[in-house]
Parts: sequence; C-alpha cells; structure tokens
Amino acid sequence: MRNSLKPLLTRRALGLAAALMAVLPLAQAQTTLLNVSYDVTREFYKEYNPAFAKYWQRTTKESVVVNQSHGGSSKQANSVIEGLAADVITMNQASDIDILATRGKLIPADWAKRLPDNSSPNSSVTVLLVRKGNPKKIVDWVDLARPGVSVIIPNPKTSGNGRYTYLAAYGAVVKRGGGEANARALVRGIFANVPVLDGGGRAATTTFAQRQIGDVLATFESEVPLIKGEFGGDFDVVYPNITVLAENPVSVVDKVVDKKGTRKQAEAYLKYLWSDEGQTIAARHHLRPRSAKVLQQFAKDFPPVKTFTVQETFGGWDRVQKEHFADGGIYDQIFAGRR
Repeated sequence: MRNSLKPLLTRRALGLAAALMAVLPLAQAQTTLLNVSYDVTREFYKEYNPAFAKYWQRTTKESVVVNQSHGGSSKQANSVIEGLAADVITMNQASDIDILATRGKLIPADWAKRLPDNSSPNSSVTVLLVRKGNPKKIVDWVDLARPGVSVIIPNPKTSGNGRYTYLAAYGAVVKRGGGEANARALVRGIFANVPVLDGGGRAATTTFAQRQIGDVLATFESEVPLIKGEFGGDFDVVYPNITVLAENPVSVVDKVVDKKGTRKQAEAYLKYLWSDEGQTIAARHHLRPRSAKVLQQFAKDFPPVKTFTVQETFGGWDRVQKEHFADGGIYDQIFAGRR
C-alpha cells in the first residue's frame, strides 16, 4: 500500500513545486523606482504612477512601485548629483537635468534627444494669480513693478518656477523690442517688490494663499486650479500679453538604473508619459499635453496665449544659466541693484 502511494505523493510534490516556481517569479518581479521631481508635480504623479503600474502589470505581468521626491528643482537636481538614487528625474527646465551630465556624469550630454519633443512630454505657461476682483488692476508684467504692488516669486537661484518668472518678464520686454537695458530695469523693479524669496513654488504658494502675503503670485498655469481647490476660490488668474512656455523635460538617470537593473522599467515609465493615458492625465492636471488630440479634448482648459521659448529668446538653458543665474550673473547684478 505504502509503495503504491509513492508515485502519487511524488506527482503531488512535483505539482506543488511547479506551482511554487510559477508564483515565485511574480513575487520577485516587483521593482521600485524613484522619481525625483520639482515642487508642483505631486498631484500629477499621484495619479500617473498607479496608472503606469497598472499598464506595466497588464503588459508584462510585473509589479512596479514608484516613489516620489519633491522640492525646489535645483535642490532636487543637486540631491541626485550628491547621491540620491533617482531612477528618473522629471524637471521643469533642461538646465536641472543638464547638470546631471556636466557635473554628475550620471547621464549622457545628449539626453534630450532620447525621447520626443526634446524629452518634454508636457508644458505649462507662467501666469499671474491675483486676489479676487484684481484690486491692483494687474494685467501684464509691467504692473508688477508699480509702487505699492507686492509680488510673490520663488527664488530664481533655487526654483525653476522662479527662473521661469524672471525669464518671462525679461523676455516679454525683449520680444517687444525693448532692449536689454529696459528688460533689466523691469526685472529690477519687479524684484524690488518681492517681500520674501521662498525656496520653491510650493512654499511661495503657501506664502501667498495661506499667509495672505502679496498682491500677486507668479506661478504656473497648472498650479492655479490646485491653489483654488486647496485655499478656496478667492483668486483670479491673469494671462500676460506674452509669457514663457515652460517645458517639462524628463530623463532616465543612467548610472542609477544600470546599477539597480531598472533601466527597462524606468524607460517605460517615461515613454508612457506620451501615451494617450499619460497625456490625458497631464491635461487633467492642467499641464498642456503634446498630443494634439488630447489638447483638443481639453481646449476649454487651455486658453490661447502668446508664448516664447527659452531657446528662441535666450539661446537655451545652458546659456541662460551662465549669463543670468550663475554667481555674479545678470540676476545677481539686478538683485543687488534693487531700489
């Protein structure tokens, strides 16, 4: 009797072992990615990350979890250079990814050519958020330099939001043929009206909306609905006559993903930003999608606005960093000469 049971027990044991072997790869397949990003993308990636995880599970049968790190863009980029193990970096300007190539030697210099649209899956524009009814009658950049107007802008030395605001005001003068001297004069007048320079866009929002400091907040279009939702609707948005297009570039951090063995997942995570679902999630979070189809679907949320790019007006981020935001550059000169 015992001998007759042996083949049955053996078959059962083999079947159990086979079942375990089938399950173990799934248990071992979970991958954890870290996305290091700038201040104001929290809500977007809170929705995008699980959407990507579902897509990845559906198509590969692998489980992936994406963790987030947020802060002032330059501070975040420096953290990656100093050792924060980001699988991907998602910023609002190319300069904060360029330094991973030039200073950190973590990515190739031509990183922006690896994905469409110079590796920028979505964009925003810099706008002006004012108190309900716009009591100071602010309609354009020049109004921010008027006496008696208090302006909240994050520090351009540490914040991409602040840099874009600086360039929006400066570039608006240049695009209208006003010349460099006039551009400097306007920016000097604006920053003379800034009572506090917060380190990032989220801190500047808190200063304006929660602490009730300032008459106007310079911020991204994508932030306006979030501010109204969190702090109430006692604000109006003003679109300047011309403003800067804030492109949001992304990159895999090559040295990190190759060390961790996560390149496949990290590259897929970024590529999915261009998918219909990724573009739609971006649009829902008021980021301007690259997809013409998705942009058409959300046309009412993105009014036409005249814009210029950093490349066409300033010669690109590398030049901007050296001429405007390096120590002793034009921004430092303007800031030191505030009236």
